[in-house]
Amino acid sequence: MGMEEGAGKLIFKDVLPFAGMVMVECMLVGGNTLYKSASVEDINSYVFTFYVFLVGFIFILPCIFILNRRTSIPAIKLSVAGKIFVLSVVMYLSQVFGYIGLKYGSPTLSSIMSNLSPAFTFVLAFFFRMEKVHLRSYTSQAKIIGTILSISGAIIATIYTGPSLLSTASMNMDWIIGGILLAGQYFLLSFTLVAQAKILVEYSVDLIVVFVFGISGLFVAGLGALIMARDLEAWKLRLDVVLVTILYMGFSSGFFNVVLQIWVLRLKGPVYVAMFKPLTIIIAVIMGILILGDSLHLGSVLGGCIITIGFYGVVWGKAKENYEDVFTARTTTAPLLEPHDVLEDGSQIS
Repeated sequence: MGMEEGAGKLIFKDVLPFAGMVMVECMLVGGNTLYKSASVEDINSYVFTFYVFLVGFIFILPCIFILNRRTSIPAIKLSVAGKIFVLSVVMYLSQVFGYIGLKYGSPTLSSIMSNLSPAFTFVLAFFFRMEKVHLRSYTSQAKIIGTILSISGAIIATIYTGPSLLSTASMNMDWIIGGILLAGQYFLLSFTLVAQAKILVEYSVDLIVVFVFGISGLFVAGLGALIMARDLEAWKLRLDVVLVTILYMGFSSGFFNVVLQIWVLRLKGPVYVAMFKPLTIIIAVIMGILILGDSLHLGSVLGGCIITIGFYGVVWGKAKENYEDVFTARTTTAPLLEPHDVLEDGSQIS
């Protein structure tokens, strides 16, 4: 009986979170690959973004009714709702940047740029005084060096083409435009994460924040689509790969991946979640070559490697800093003979 309980605990705490995060990254890259293949159908990015927001909102809606039945939800202040609305505009722009960037670039380039998120988040958190930097501290040095490496790798992946490793296809100005737009997408997403953290301090019911965010985003996306796509043909949906892509990305990016990441985040901590991000580069390269027939250039490989090193530098520095904070808090408040179980508890280093 004890062995069965131990095996069950191992599966719940280790196997399922690992499988869940691999699934999240595969679904993310799968959505980008599907969108890239559907872009030959001349998708209007503004209308597409609206439909993705709509599908994601439809999936979130039942969760709100379930939450409302189980618990009493505190009223949300108008000032908080206003901040969420402004944030939804930023999120909408990031989505548009991402979809247009995929048209010009590729899922592989998008995956490379996604690893800029920790560096961007660190810079923005420092700017908003949510992150402290001590130049003599090795953890701060790791985050600064990691940030510089990440940005350098992004520049190399965008500007430097290099010889093609798998085919004779060449890159052009579209690749550079795509790289800039995709980097802009992840900068805006990082800004959204930092701002969301400040909003959750004021109002802690995360699902309600996601719900209000969904309503605001839907309104902004609808308004943007009406302004930018006045041709009614752009709004028509047909039984083709575009409709499949909308349903897939609305479900995965707008609902499923968010729920799964929140579950893993609470179980294993943010460092564990972040560790899987470089996996998207490998998945994107494989999918791009097998499904889209993409070429692989030296610049992408070199830039991706440099960004990954920088990524883990920032993540390691932050994880080490969090661990030291927890250890200091325990040693100053706990009895001297308290067991040293900090490292055994995954939530303590999150």
